[in-house]
Amino acid sequence: MDDADWLAECFEAQRPRLRAVAYRMLGSGAEADDALQEAWMRLSRSDTSAVENLSGWLTTIVARVCLDLLRSRRSRREQLAGEHLPEPVRDTGDTDSPEQQALLADSVGLALLVVLDTLTPVERLTFVLHDMFDVPFDEIAPIVERSPAAARQLASRARRRVRAAGPGRGSDPARQREVVSAFLAASRRGDFAALIALLDPDVALRTDPEGVRLGAPEEILGAHAVADVFIEYAGGVSPALVNGLAGAVWAPGGRPRVAYIFTVADGTITDVDRVANRDRLAELNVVLLDS
Repeated sequence: MDDADWLAECFEAQRPRLRAVAYRMLGSGAEADDALQEAWMRLSRSDTSAVENLSGWLTTIVARVCLDLLRSRRSRREQLAGEHLPEPVRDTGDTDSPEQQALLADSVGLALLVVLDTLTPVERLTFVLHDMFDVPFDEIAPIVERSPAAARQLASRARRRVRAAGPGRGSDPARQREVVSAFLAASRRGDFAALIALLDPDVALRTDPEGVRLGAPEEILGAHAVADVFIEYAGGVSPALVNGLAGAVWAPGGRPRVAYIFTVADGTITDVDRVANRDRLAELNVVLLDS
């Protein structure tokens, strides 16, 4: 076996773990695959003769690629108004595969990925590598260009934010679906009091730039104002699963034109993202449900 074949074999052996790292960093299966492809290109061009820990070296390369992608995403502000939503872990049916075990080991789901998206790129990297994959801070520090002590502080800050939004604040898909289903049913009945009871007093309905261009307000604040919107449009909005979680769509002819994505915390809806961008809608996994 020549060196190229040996490297390829080593890379494939590490692929499940590396993809799990990239997925948690990026919240996108497609972007995770792109990060692994870039990592392979860098590996194939590198002299690894002095590398003592190839697994650690590959993790570092993937982390750096992901950090660059996160910084680029942040600079383009793709996280605003529903422009970027993490993808849920797809059920491949092979729960015994190393990749599925790595992805599902800590029950990572869309709710956690949404919280991770609120972190800065360096906070997310330090939290993912240390708290999810046990990478020492001495190895994380050079990636984020900080001291080990500063990297530890980044992870601690990220950990506090994740815990603050953790279990009991909307991470239960069944509870999220129950609340959203009740909200949509109340809107169809025109039951204003029930809508108000299911909305956080400071709820925000935000619309992406495409929706604003088509005439929707960029932001609507407060339970009464948001309830008015859903009572007005209740007849045209259908319940749906959006990336595996309860949502709603306007889908004339069965084709989604606008998606509504709900954030639920403590039994009430705290945020609604209205997505009208065609490219973003095409990326969403939308399943229409019976009204």
